[in-house]
Amino acid sequence: MSHTDTPPVLVTGATGRIGRVVVDRLLGAGVPVRALARRPQEAAAALPANVEVFTGDLTAPESLDPALDGAGAVFLVWTAPPRTCADVVARLAAHVRRVVFLSSPHQTPHPFFQQPNPMADLHADIERLIAASGLESTIIRPGMLASNSLAWWAPAIRAGEVVRWPYGAAQTAPVDDRDVAAVAARTLHQDGHIGKDYVLTGPESLTQAAQVRLIGDALGRRIAFEEMAPEEFRDSAQGAAPDSVVDMLLAAWSAAVGRPAYVTTAVRDVLGTAPRTYRQWATAHVGAFTKSDARNPIGLGRSAEPVPSRTIP
Repeated sequence: MSHTDTPPVLVTGATGRIGRVVVDRLLGAGVPVRALARRPQEAAAALPANVEVFTGDLTAPESLDPALDGAGAVFLVWTAPPRTCADVVARLAAHVRRVVFLSSPHQTPHPFFQQPNPMADLHADIERLIAASGLESTIIRPGMLASNSLAWWAPAIRAGEVVRWPYGAAQTAPVDDRDVAAVAARTLHQDGHIGKDYVLTGPESLTQAAQVRLIGDALGRRIAFEEMAPEEFRDSAQGAAPDSVVDMLLAAWSAAVGRPAYVTTAVRDVLGTAPRTYRQWATAHVGAFTKSDARNPIGLGRSAEPVPSRTIP
């Protein structure tokens, strides 16, 4: 199939950390890209000029029709309340053949991923709708994202303060957003991924305290880490996140103490290259730990992507 014959891929969440890289990866592979945006002028300014931006909103399923008409596949990042899930999936099924859904590892048999989690419940519901719709699908399940560190620890590090955090001994295997995006893009335009379900992790199990040390290595200085009591974390999160999200985070970290993180080979299996290490991620993001930034202290606010769904396991 020639470049001009390739049907476009519609990317939701196209200006988010993962979606933005998916856009670049698809364009690099010669795949035409459409972006769905509630604020199209802002999106157009943030995206390459050859991306076709459509006005649309997941809370208004009929608004998706122009963007879906003639598209071949959709990268779905759910960024809305759950009430329109069924209508949106039905809309996708009426227009396109393929969907790649950015979900979470809620089926993974590791206690870190098995805590009560309202966002994971939403993801499971959407997966059931997709399975029943007849769409050709691929499910992408990133574990803990390395980029959570930007929201969680960067404010203290930029200020030269001690990083105070609960469950420093909790082990996770942070995955680089760029690897998640590369896998998503590959599954959107390459054959062989229909029906696949990929849990994406980084290559190594690291305690949270070790992750902070690696950021310090990238910056060339020691960063002090101090254990924070769970109740103090809960108090600090008041107003920044729903209690259910805070409860889930604390439960997940508690469950991850004393056992290695769940690590997969899915990034290498799909891309043919090893996933980036956390050290590589930290080195690539040193500027974010040295520049002024107004993010909230635990990174659980709203953004171009639904931060709670990407923050939680």
